[in-house]
Amino acid sequence: MPDLTRRRVLAVGGALGVMAAGGLGVAAGLSRRPAATGAELRSAVPLPPPFEVPLPLPAVLKPVSKGAREDRYEIVQRETTAEILPGLRTRLWTYGGTFPGPTIESRRGRPVTVTHRNELPVPTVVHLHGGRTPAESDGYPTDLVTPAGWPTTAHGGDTGHGGHTGHGSGGPAGHGSGGAMHDPKAVTTALTREYTFPLDQRPTMLWYHDHRMDFTAPAIWRGLAGLHIVRDDAEEALGLPAGPRELPLMIADRAFAADGSLDYPSLDPTLRDRPGVREPYVAGVLGDVILVNGAPWPVHEVDAARHRLRLLNASNARHYELEAVTEDGRRLDLVQIGADQGLLAAPVKHGTLPVAPAERYDVVVDFAGVPVGGLVKLVNRLGSGRTRDVMAFRVVRKAADDSRVPSVLSTDLPTWRRSDAVRVRDFSFRAGRMGEDDGHGWLIGGQPFDPTRSDVTVRLGDVEIWRLVADVHHPVHLHLTGFRILSRGGDEPLPHDGGLKDTVSLRPGESAEIITRWEGYRGRYLFHCHNAEHEDMGMMANLQVT
Repeated sequence: MPDLTRRRVLAVGGALGVMAAGGLGVAAGLSRRPAATGAELRSAVPLPPPFEVPLPLPAVLKPVSKGAREDRYEIVQRETTAEILPGLRTRLWTYGGTFPGPTIESRRGRPVTVTHRNELPVPTVVHLHGGRTPAESDGYPTDLVTPAGWPTTAHGGDTGHGGHTGHGSGGPAGHGSGGAMHDPKAVTTALTREYTFPLDQRPTMLWYHDHRMDFTAPAIWRGLAGLHIVRDDAEEALGLPAGPRELPLMIADRAFAADGSLDYPSLDPTLRDRPGVREPYVAGVLGDVILVNGAPWPVHEVDAARHRLRLLNASNARHYELEAVTEDGRRLDLVQIGADQGLLAAPVKHGTLPVAPAERYDVVVDFAGVPVGGLVKLVNRLGSGRTRDVMAFRVVRKAADDSRVPSVLSTDLPTWRRSDAVRVRDFSFRAGRMGEDDGHGWLIGGQPFDPTRSDVTVRLGDVEIWRLVADVHHPVHLHLTGFRILSRGGDEPLPHDGGLKDTVSLRPGESAEIITRWEGYRGRYLFHCHNAEHEDMGMMANLQVT
């Protein structure tokens, strides 16, 4: 067993053994507590009342150059302090000095190159979640952006991960079954790294975040997350709410220590060598403060008109079931117009909307029927106490509204049929034994992640059906591709399952079928659970596109 796997096992304690032994009986119990795959940290500071802090909107990043065919950006990853809770300073790891990081606005089919420089104390990796991206820019977990002075092996590997290096940037050795792992030319560390995103994909809201092997969860928790929005002319011609009535909302839970710092139960708070969290939190880390765009339970002033809410669950492990409720208890419709990978074919009305970690939903809420001065709360039906509130909207004026939600939103969704699939694959996402004498961990198909192993090989252009099954909550994310959900538990998909997805939320004990065509690029990619603690403790697998 590689050293990295042995160290990961040491981070996973008896709690997982109980889950593995309990099997679907434990899953059945968790299904009655649908936000509870994980344990909640309690903040050690007084928390502010809800709906007093104004909602911040992430700044849009300006390109350093605009060429005839490409836009270029630069981001410095650095530590900073900011006032998240009123009156307290909190140290953050950031993209460009802000949390969330700056938003990149781009156009469909116009490539973007982002140069990242790392001034943090540990290596990082950048992944554009939902991006249809060449393998060398996808953010494989060992393709590191290293800070100055970080020790590396002779082959460029990160000594904090047992000496393992990444997949390199080209050719069969670079993208094969660990070929680059022993290739001295496959240097995978750099003080700066260029990520090129062709953006030949449907318009949607993506997000970028850290993806370093073993340490993704604490790095995102500390602030390494930002938004990337792709637009095109066809979407803009629909007449959807726009400008100040289009709101990107990054929802994330956190907890705070007595000194105002972010509390997280890392075994190694330096994030240098020993991965994992203390035993009570191995199923996932939940915070007791709900942040939206980095502010606790914020409030936003709105016109009495339609607004487009572009929702992202950037929490490590917390699930939400969102509901918009007026002060007199009336529920406003959440009109879903898009999913992870862009617009639906037609709008779908929801009273409540479940959102798992890493999922994005594009919804329209109409405030026209709310009186001026009225408050609309966005609440989490899966929360309790302070985690039941998310944010609020204060209607401050009547206003003209020429926006609309057309009955036909998009005609370019794929229409793959079961008969198109050339193969069907089965994957289980479960706690289990890492080895005969090595304790328990989070596994895909009975195996923990190993960057030296080739797990699945698919052919470019093939349509495949994947059947997934879970023990507890597992939001399963596939890199490179979008997919459609065919079924859940042998039944029809749920009302919110429509459109093109890149993350499917498996509930405890649940199975699901998804269908996709592998398009875009050859190379080595990943699929994994996006409960970030599960991901760090083994629940990833390698995917080779040939």
